[in-house]
Amino acid sequence: MNPVHILALTWARSLEFLRDRGTMAWNFALPLLMVAGFAVIFSGPGKPLFTVAVLAPETVPLSADTHPFLGTPSVSFYREASLETAQAKVQRHRIDLAVDLAHMQYWVNPESHNGAVLEQLLHGVAGEPLRRQEVQGARIRYVDWAAPGVLGMNLMFSCLFGTGYVIVRYRKSGYLKRLKATPLSAAEFIVAQLLSRLLLVLGVTVLVYFGCDAFLDFRMEGSPWTLLLVTAVGSYSMIALGLLVAARVTSEELAGGLLNLLSWPMMVLSGVFFAIDGSPQAVQWLAQWLPLTPMLDAARAIMLDGAGLADASVLQPLLLLTTLSVVFTVLGALGFKWTQD
Repeated sequence: MNPVHILALTWARSLEFLRDRGTMAWNFALPLLMVAGFAVIFSGPGKPLFTVAVLAPETVPLSADTHPFLGTPSVSFYREASLETAQAKVQRHRIDLAVDLAHMQYWVNPESHNGAVLEQLLHGVAGEPLRRQEVQGARIRYVDWAAPGVLGMNLMFSCLFGTGYVIVRYRKSGYLKRLKATPLSAAEFIVAQLLSRLLLVLGVTVLVYFGCDAFLDFRMEGSPWTLLLVTAVGSYSMIALGLLVAARVTSEELAGGLLNLLSWPMMVLSGVFFAIDGSPQAVQWLAQWLPLTPMLDAARAIMLDGAGLADASVLQPLLLLTTLSVVFTVLGALGFKWTQD
């Protein structure tokens, strides 16, 4: 391979992206707006897990002094004047429990899982008492947990569509056919596309990260350089996956459908907005083979737990991402074709 050819095409592809001001602005604006939105929406105290209506006059305070149950944490207690209204709300699952302290009775919907939990809390769980133990740890804001997911999601779309969709467009427009007539080889073209997209997404992601960190002050317990390495390897794996999709596809519509088929499961199963720890084992196993999952797992381990490169929580995702990168690159290169014929 001729490095001059690779550098020239890498520079040309990078300029094409930088001159598309609308696309470039969107790559910056979307993650900034989403991270800022999460910071505003989920700021302040945590939302109560349960809601309980208390039938009591205004003179009775809703506190643990009145009844120990009213001091239960993560439960929102509110005063309800009408018994019929409280019963109707329990019936329709609008609230989890209704309590009448004056007559020492309560109402629960047997179909409500939240109501069953509160009923156990109200009575106490039978059995041998367990010894209480504590673990210490600083509170992690939701925005600290969600920020890697939002940045990773933006990076995922940029890698997949910025590589796969663009190459299909090149093939359909005849641009690749003209390049084939030059001394440029298929390997040089593929390397230039991968290198250009990798440099662009890393540059955009780093700038967006520091832009968000300037006013949100992200939690960063580990090394930023380790985080950059994980981001680079994860980015390359998704760029190579985009190449694999675009290797032989000739229709932009088909390419868009295939890329959406890959990106949406990653956005749902890779822990972008919420963890999937309680999901079925088959779903968790499938999620581990999606490139975004190990990248986000390693990024959160670095940012939130201070994990280093030698820790299994970082090293194992890196090895998996490297393996996926090699497989995607080899298959994409072997299946690559210049023209639609």
